[in-house]
Formats: sequence, C-alpha cells, structure tokens
Amino acid sequence: MLPLTSHARPSLLRRLNEQSILRELQARGPLSRADLTRLTGISGPTVTRAILALLEARLVEEEEVKQGLVGRPGKIVRLARSGVTLVGVVIGSRVCEVVRANLEGQLDLDSLHTFPTPTDYRDLIEAIAEPIRTWQATLEADILGVGVSLPGLFDTRSERSITSPNVPQTNGQLVGDDLRAALNGLLDVTILQECDGLGLAEQLYGEAKGERDFAILDISEGMGLGVVERGHLLEGHSGLAGEIGHITVRLDGRRCGCGNHGCLETEATDSALLAIVAQRLAATQPELLPDEPLTMHWLRKAVEAGTVDVTAELVPLIQYLGVALAAVINIFNPKRLFVYGLCFDLRPGLFDDVLAETSRRALAPSLRDCTIVRARGNKQLGAIAAAIHPLTQRHEPT
Repeated sequence: MLPLTSHARPSLLRRLNEQSILRELQARGPLSRADLTRLTGISGPTVTRAILALLEARLVEEEEVKQGLVGRPGKIVRLARSGVTLVGVVIGSRVCEVVRANLEGQLDLDSLHTFPTPTDYRDLIEAIAEPIRTWQATLEADILGVGVSLPGLFDTRSERSITSPNVPQTNGQLVGDDLRAALNGLLDVTILQECDGLGLAEQLYGEAKGERDFAILDISEGMGLGVVERGHLLEGHSGLAGEIGHITVRLDGRRCGCGNHGCLETEATDSALLAIVAQRLAATQPELLPDEPLTMHWLRKAVEAGTVDVTAELVPLIQYLGVALAAVINIFNPKRLFVYGLCFDLRPGLFDDVLAETSRRALAPSLRDCTIVRARGNKQLGAIAAAIHPLTQRHEPT
C-alpha cells in the first residue's frame, strides 16, 4: 500500500482514497461506510469525504436498507447502476463488437452493435466511433470511458499497436489516440491487449474475483497469456509480457503471423484447428465447406451432426495445449489457471484430456498448487474491464 506522507499531494491522496473505495465495492459488492472504513484502513471522516465526492461524480449510489425489526434504516454504498455507463469495444479478426455496461459489469446486450472488421484502418476507427457518437448524443447517462480489447502486441509505454497477425490494419497505429480524436476528444479511451482484458474481467466479474495470483490463457483467435501477481497485472518492460503463443513447438509447422514456423499459436488454438480442418476439407470434401470462413460454431454443429470428424486433428491439439498449459504452470506458478477457448465444446471430456496431458508435462509441485478451470468470461467483459480500470487503478506519485 502506498505510504501516506506529508510530501504527497492532497489531490493524489483524495484520488487514492476514492480508488480504494471503488476497488472494495468492485470486489465485495454493496458495503456500509463502517465496512469501507474497516476494509480500506482509511479513517471514518476521510471515507465520508471520499464517498461524497464519488456520489457527486455519480460513480456510486447510497441507499437505505432495513436493519432488523427495530432501529433506523442503515445506508449502504454501491457502484452506480444508473446515470452512468461504460463502453466496451472488441476488435476481432472478422467481427468487431461495441457494447455498453454498467459499473458492475452487467452488459446491456440490447445495445450490442456488431459489424464485419473493416480492412482499412481509418474505416475501422470510424465504424467503432459511429455508435458511440450516437450514444453520446442520445443517452441520458454519461459515458465514463471506453475500453478496447485489442489482439496482438501492444506497447503500453507508447500506447502503440506493434503487430497483430489477426488484425494487421492496426499495426503501428495509435488506436487509443485515433479513437479518442474520432470521439471529439470527449471520452477517455483505454486499450488492453485482449488476453490482459480477459484476465482483468475474470478478476473483476468472474471466477477470479478476489484472487490475487492467477493466469489466464486465451486460445481463441490466437494465443495470449495474462498473469496477475499479487493483485497486479504483469505487463513486462513495455507491456509485451505473456506472448506465449510465439514459442516454437514444431520446427516444420505452419508459418505464423510473427514470421516463424510452428508457434503454439498455429498449432494449439481455435483458429489453428479451424485452419487445419478447412485445409483438409478443401482437399477431400469441398462440398461441406460453407461460403463464409469456418467458425467454431459451424464446426461444433457439423461435428454434432456427424458430417465432420475432427478426431485426427484433436490429437495434436491436445498435445500442444498440454505443452502450453505446462509452460504457464512451470514458469509462473499460478494459484489458478483459467483457459479461454471454444474448442473444448467439440467433444465431451476434451478439456479433461488436455488436463491429463498437462499433468504429464508440468512440474508436480507447481501442478499440485494450481487449479485449472475453463474461463467463463468473454472479450466483451474484457473491454468493459479496460474501461473501468483507470477509475480504480493505483497511481504512484510523480
């Protein structure tokens, strides 16, 4: 915890106090002022002043609750459910999504706006900005911020996308700055690499709530790793930590977008499986292929109907996923490891097969201390987590 000294700026201390209160409300739900005083270690009068500031900013709400059969009702503080909203943007290789949510991470699916990912970068920024500008003009609620889930390598120091094999139109671009400009500079825009967003969403809204040491492995469109250690996201020197997908596991494997061959990303992901199955069907059963690129939803339906058999493709997928999970466990020693991917729905027991392969490859002491589960969050919540992150993160004085 940041030491409170007489040299710290009062405005900084006020913000730290407000952030501490918001973090407790995120983690625990509605709390009384007495609870917040106890949990944050901040004095009662200071908690009261911070709550008044948060009420004025419409970040929290206070309501009376009945306390037994006698006595006056007490008050609880909770994250605001009305008057404010957050916007999440998911940039995908094929489809982009723009959605609103409240501060508790409840998605407003009626607001969901989807569109095919434009190949031109300027068109991409405009397509994202268009529904947000409409909301700015028509919503009674204030938009507190925009969070973007971005695939590929993202430099947090320069806030520049370095390279994204799946969305190459963002390579070298300042996505946050450009989207902010398209919104007339009126909204804060926060970018998170998509796996970091998944990890933060799992911590704020999912099965990792309250956890301070865990990892999340995303095996959907690519392979990324998010690691939370002692409650903080592990970013690396320039925000590039966690690119486990570009570890070479097959020297003669398919070419990866990074330029190498046989990366985990090209051997052990949803997109890798789809590419391999599509290649096989094109050569042997072209009549089965849809007009559009294969999706995991299409493949699952085809497998369930018995028209496509992926048994042969699943054998190396299981092996390479075991390598990936074991590497995460051996290197980072997480308490819990969440795995996000859709391929596990292709066959009952497939996730258990991956766990068995992992147990053969991971160091036994580290494996014993790690619980491996499927992630239940999604990239929409990851984008919303990015939007709320600046409101609650701790800033050191400069």
